[in-house]
Amino acid sequence: MNTQPHGYQRSLPAPQAVKALALDLDGTALRPGAVLSDRTAAALRSCIQRGTAVILCTGRSVESAGRYREIIGAEGPMVCFNGAIVVDMPEGNVLGASSLAPEAVDYCVDLSRKLGVYYQVYFPASPGKPWGTLMAEKDGPEAAMYYAHTGVRMERGDLKSALADIGANGCIKSMFIAEPEAQDRIRPLLEERFGNAVYIVRTFPPFLEILAPGVSKGTGLELALKHTGVSAADVIAMGDEENDLPLFQTAGFSAAPANAKEAVRAAADIIIGSNTEDGVAEFLETFFSRSIPINAAG
Repeated sequence: MNTQPHGYQRSLPAPQAVKALALDLDGTALRPGAVLSDRTAAALRSCIQRGTAVILCTGRSVESAGRYREIIGAEGPMVCFNGAIVVDMPEGNVLGASSLAPEAVDYCVDLSRKLGVYYQVYFPASPGKPWGTLMAEKDGPEAAMYYAHTGVRMERGDLKSALADIGANGCIKSMFIAEPEAQDRIRPLLEERFGNAVYIVRTFPPFLEILAPGVSKGTGLELALKHTGVSAADVIAMGDEENDLPLFQTAGFSAAPANAKEAVRAAADIIIGSNTEDGVAEFLETFFSRSIPINAAG
């Protein structure tokens, strides 16, 4: 086994100083196909057993992230929907939630209809739907792909009518599922229309998400840490996409897998193995086997 990290920019903290991992799922802890390998699951369970908390920080819904949380046995605050909801698990108590304004969703519906691009919305909790309802106006390969990826099934309906039903309450988050070329057309239109009044972020190659302003994995992690009493300086954040950059800014140390986007690798303190190589597991196995920090290479 390779016992050295793939590359690093500064010294790692001492293992005993790390109190929590802020862990992205897709593209980081999960292999392609949203698979949590036995090796990675075992490495994360070992972290928990030694007293290092695992805080999932994901764009996934509470429901979709739950199956991975249960496998590794993580408990406590989890950051879901890219920070739009922070929930204490397994009890399911919501510690914080932010809503996307209906007018932003309304504009995105018009844009989706005009451009013929798939668009879906997570509506707020309702009886029998504690983590919200996912709705889109049309079925198709995008919906099938999202279901295969997350296990969350979309309900088909008129989004404008659904918006009218919830009044001013707002939505959890919304998402265009489209090729990069379509995203490149959509994003400037949203930025021109709303500026900082929404948070626009790419979370997975086909996913362009629109959330409430101020929402991010970073702010979600801050809230989670407030409830655990862990200092941000004692956290290692791991992620691969644009939406993980706020995690890196919040945590004391950051790690990006080799498959991460260039900007994410540049922002990370250490580059670990790719998700196809179980890079998270390899790093944790090596890191926690050491009793002293790894010093930066010459």
